[in-house]
Amino acid sequence: MNRGKLFEDQFRPQFSGHETFPLRYGWLKKVFDAVYSLELENNVSDTRDIFINDNAIARFGVGKNMVMSMRHWSTACNVIYEDHDKNIVTTDLARLLLSNDGLDPWMENASSIWSFHWQIAAKSSKATYLWLFNHFNNNRFDRAAITQNMLELSDLSNWKVAEATVRRDVECLVRAYSNKVSKDEKFTEEQIESPFAELGLIQPVNRNDVFQIRRGNQASLGNGIFLYALTEFWQQYTSESRTITLETIVYEPGSPGRVFCLDEDGVADRLYQIDKSSKGLFSWSETAGLRQVIANSPLSEIDPLELLKLDYVIE
Repeated sequence: MNRGKLFEDQFRPQFSGHETFPLRYGWLKKVFDAVYSLELENNVSDTRDIFINDNAIARFGVGKNMVMSMRHWSTACNVIYEDHDKNIVTTDLARLLLSNDGLDPWMENASSIWSFHWQIAAKSSKATYLWLFNHFNNNRFDRAAITQNMLELSDLSNWKVAEATVRRDVECLVRAYSNKVSKDEKFTEEQIESPFAELGLIQPVNRNDVFQIRRGNQASLGNGIFLYALTEFWQQYTSESRTITLETIVYEPGSPGRVFCLDEDGVADRLYQIDKSSKGLFSWSETAGLRQVIANSPLSEIDPLELLKLDYVIE
């Protein structure tokens, strides 16, 4: 039974580290450039204290707490990670997207934002985000309800976390994914605090007291990022099987349907065209009432990053 990453025995939840700051525009690129430049100079050991040495505030141009928040988000978004020698290094995903000659160094393509949302909501240790985007089954919520959900889960899982810490984490999530509603209810660009708000997954209702998860087709979600996520999920969920059902893709924790807030029709519409969109890597089958995707080669031979590239190819 797949209960999702949140319920794995070795899962260690993360509720803090963001210093109450949601991800800001430019942070991922700035962190990537700082670390990658040292990698190119073969000075990777110098990255060990890049966020805590005396030059960190000047290097990143923000205060100490924001520097730590930048590290937190860059790790959660799979831009950097700490290797066995405690060096901080960049990931394949980050180099593909954010290097100066990469696909989208300034995150102007929505697929880049979706890809980092996928890292957080499907693969990170950020428990609140995993819960909301994989296990929460209602369309509306308020901060108190999600806080209570996480406290109950923490008790059940024997996690040690203070209520105030969870409340701050929930507040940071809301600020990251929703736009503020001004008093005159007119929208301005200044109200967008984080790039994740551009995805439109969480919308305020009743002047920010209640929020709605917007489920549907997600028009800004490219086929490339969908196929990338599908392949990663499939490889994790059932790597030996060359088939996966529509229901699994829509409803299982960690699936593209769940993480991207797609409804069944939205997923089905993409799967109907998957032979074309994947350039023959996958096929759609609907026989004897069983709706499923077929991998036309072993999953181990499919590189998800090659599928992500499809959203950046101008044909």
